[in-house]
Amino acid sequence: MTRANDVNAWQQKAQAQAELALARVLPPENETPAGLHQAMRYAVLGGGKRLRPLLVSAAAELGEADADAVAQAMAAVECIHVYSLVHDDMPAMDNDSLRRGKPTCHVQYGEAAALLAGDALQTLAFDVLSRPTGLPAARQLRMLQTLAQASGSLGMAGGQAIDLAHVGLPMSRHELEQMHSLKTGALIRAAVALGALACPDISDDRLAGLDGYARKLGLAFQVIDDVLDCEADTATLGKTAGKDADNDKPTYVKLMGLAPARAYAETLVADAVALLAPFGSKAGHLRGLAEFVTTRKN
Repeated sequence: MTRANDVNAWQQKAQAQAELALARVLPPENETPAGLHQAMRYAVLGGGKRLRPLLVSAAAELGEADADAVAQAMAAVECIHVYSLVHDDMPAMDNDSLRRGKPTCHVQYGEAAALLAGDALQTLAFDVLSRPTGLPAARQLRMLQTLAQASGSLGMAGGQAIDLAHVGLPMSRHELEQMHSLKTGALIRAAVALGALACPDISDDRLAGLDGYARKLGLAFQVIDDVLDCEADTATLGKTAGKDADNDKPTYVKLMGLAPARAYAETLVADAVALLAPFGSKAGHLRGLAEFVTTRKN
C-alpha cells in the first residue's frame, strides 16, 4: 500500500470513529424535546471532512493517550465546529441555504430550532469533555480551558465578529491573517492541543512545538477555503460557491490573486510539516493531514 493510500485509509477509519463518537454523545432523536434533538443530529451526523476530530486523533498518536479522553475530545471539538456552522449559515450572518450537500439547519427546521440546536451543541461539547477519564484532573481541566478559549471572543467567535464587521471593507494581509487566526485557526489549534493533552506524557515544550504546526495549518486551511470558493462548484463544495465574492468579503484571493494564494497555502503547509520533525515517524498522520489541506476539493 502506498503512503497516500495508507493516509487515506487511516482518514476513513478515523472519520468513522468520529462519527461513532458523535452518534453516541448526541441525544436520541426521539427523546424530548424531540424536535431540538432531531435538528442537532441533522446538523452533526452524516457529512463533513471531520478535520478537527482527525487532528485530535493524529496528535494523540504522539504519546500514551487515554482512549476515553481522545474520543471525548474528538466529539467535543466537532460539536463546537458544527454549532458555529449552524449559526454562521443563519440569515443574520452569512444567510446560506446549503451545508455539507444538504439544506442548512435553519432551512430544514426553522431559525428558532437552528439557533437552539447551535446553543445545545456548544454546551454539549463541554459536557462531553468534562466526563471522567483516566487523565489527571489538572490535565483534563487544561483540555476544557483550551476548547473554551478557542471558541470564545478571543478565538472563533471573535474572528467571526471581525469578519462580519469588515464586509465590503479593505483589509491588509496582516489584518486578514489576524482575523482568520481566530475565526478558523483557533479551533484547529485547539484540536491539535486536545489530542496532545490527552497524552499525559507529552511535555509543555512539545505542546508548544505542535502549536506552531497547528498555527500554520489553520492559516493554510483558510487560504485554500478562499481558493476553493473561487475554483470549485457548489456540488463539489457541498455549500454555495462564490459566496464570499457575492458578499464582498475580504479573502486571500481578493488580496493576493488566485495563483499566489494557492502558492502561499502550499508554503504554509511545508512550514507546518517541517515543525513536526522532532516527532519523527509518530507524526505521520499529522503530516498527511497537512498535505490533505492543500489537495482537498471541498
